[in-house]
Amino acid sequence: MTTDMQHVVVRFCGDSGDGMQLTGNMLSSISAILGNEISTLPDFPAEIRAPQGTLGGVSGFQVNLGSGVFTPGDQADVVVAMNAAALKVCALGSKFSLPGAVYNAHDSYFKPNAIIIVDVDSFTDKDLQKALYQTDNPFTELALPESVQVIPVKLTELTKASLQDLQLDNKTVLKSRNMFALGLTCWLLNRPIDKAVEFLEGKFAKKPALIAPNVKVLTDGFNYGANLHLNINTVNVEKADDLPHGRYTSISGNKATAWGLIAASHKVGKRLFLGSYPITPATDIMQELAARKDMGVMVVQAEDEIAGVCTAIGASFAGDLAATSTSGPGLSLKSEAIGLAVMAELPLVVIDVQRGGPSTGLPTKTEQTDLLQALYGRNGESEVVVIAASTSANCFNYAYEAARLALENMTPVILLTDTYLANGTSLWRIPQLSELKDIRVASVPEELRGKYNPALRDPQTSVRYWATPGMKGFEHRNIGLERDAQRGTISTNPENHEAMVMARHNKIWQVANTIPDLQVQANIDSDTLLVGWGSTEGHLHAAALELNCALAHFNYIHPLPNNTHDTLSRYRRIVVCELNSGQFATYLRSQMPDIILLQYNEITGQPFSVERIVEYVKGIKQ
Repeated sequence: MTTDMQHVVVRFCGDSGDGMQLTGNMLSSISAILGNEISTLPDFPAEIRAPQGTLGGVSGFQVNLGSGVFTPGDQADVVVAMNAAALKVCALGSKFSLPGAVYNAHDSYFKPNAIIIVDVDSFTDKDLQKALYQTDNPFTELALPESVQVIPVKLTELTKASLQDLQLDNKTVLKSRNMFALGLTCWLLNRPIDKAVEFLEGKFAKKPALIAPNVKVLTDGFNYGANLHLNINTVNVEKADDLPHGRYTSISGNKATAWGLIAASHKVGKRLFLGSYPITPATDIMQELAARKDMGVMVVQAEDEIAGVCTAIGASFAGDLAATSTSGPGLSLKSEAIGLAVMAELPLVVIDVQRGGPSTGLPTKTEQTDLLQALYGRNGESEVVVIAASTSANCFNYAYEAARLALENMTPVILLTDTYLANGTSLWRIPQLSELKDIRVASVPEELRGKYNPALRDPQTSVRYWATPGMKGFEHRNIGLERDAQRGTISTNPENHEAMVMARHNKIWQVANTIPDLQVQANIDSDTLLVGWGSTEGHLHAAALELNCALAHFNYIHPLPNNTHDTLSRYRRIVVCELNSGQFATYLRSQMPDIILLQYNEITGQPFSVERIVEYVKGIKQ
């Protein structure tokens, strides 16, 4: 029998070496090709490799696929657990490390009626000991509800049987278990495996010897489910039928960010330069751009964060579209150089992929804890534009927008994404370059040839004119010392300094006239308004629909949209929801002290739980 579902949440979990990220990404890509909306949550430890079979080494990948998808899902409908430790982590959720903890529907990573496929070959006495079970029956010990359908499959034994004629070493054979699990999952969800085969052929194009065994195991996993039926219903998932016409693919936030910068450079006809330093979880942006020399991209992997941003500032002075990428600790190190770009009034895109902190903190987990650093984390009156992406796919749009705002306003722009967006994927419609907003570079007008100095501004926008080296008649110096507002020379005059501070301030605030107004979603007539920013949009949208209340979500942080105060003042109850201790709420209060704000905050290293948001708001409405 087959069950029809609007969307289904699948979670793969196992050891860090079990290929859970690859398996999840393949299922996501297949589903995107088939016309499903997707939202994913890669969830893996920071350690390079914890001991095999231990709780600390469990790596997970969750994907929600179907139609009307806003989040990766609070809990999974289908779980594939590759070992005993993975089952325990999924059953107990964040309480997996507490002695004697048992299944609780509120905490678990799967629903009470979930289908759980387990590799029983990885439930030996030794496996149970490493996963800190107290008895020899993990299903009873975890107190799993009777409504959960546990499907025991000898994944390891079946994989070995599938590959026994290919003369592969045991390590290679065991690494193929994930493909058997993927094939079985494709059967369960009625996913054709020909798309998965194409994916494998592309991934292993440079290692053709790996194609045949992976395809063999994948196919055998699919056929195993089809032949035995496993006493469970297969699932048909709805396609998204209201998508605009176009070509679609799944894309991660980091890749989308990189491509947004490339699109901006081509739109404006300037070379793209990235000066950066590797840091989790932002490194993929640098790697993606480094592979795009064919598109004129220049990448410098500097010796440290400070050098990375300084090379970008040099490239900006030279006339390139310049960017630097980092995470929270790197943003701290770049702060002085960003101040130089503010004083020199040079365009610069700074991408901060936020992660759990402080210090090394939780480098593979997600938080929204760099907002106040982005707004205020520099010495002096050092304002910059701050914006935030809200889905993995629209990281493309906001990287492009960051470049536009930087080039048009001659200022650094900080783009905030986070680990959830960076590593996660969503469905992306590939745009045509002609569809993207025009970018008007603040180029110096010809009539200033021979009369140019670096203090000259457009009288309408307060934006400094941009002249680049090699332009005869526009020779100049640009430094980090304060300049005279008229002549561009060094000045320590008190009145001049104040005038220059206000000129730079006014330039930033006039950006509000070039960005969209704040839009309210869901039930705009409700008396309750959820407020969020950045990557929480999907979770807050789902919560607003369930609560039948309104949602105002911010992508433009500084300056705020012009209609922000008018919009918020219409609602009696405003709840600001964010993955920190209240940074955006603090900022909004500083800008609009007459608006009363409530707060809902989580700082767990995980995305929001829609269920907990709903519970909180229902509690304050009673």
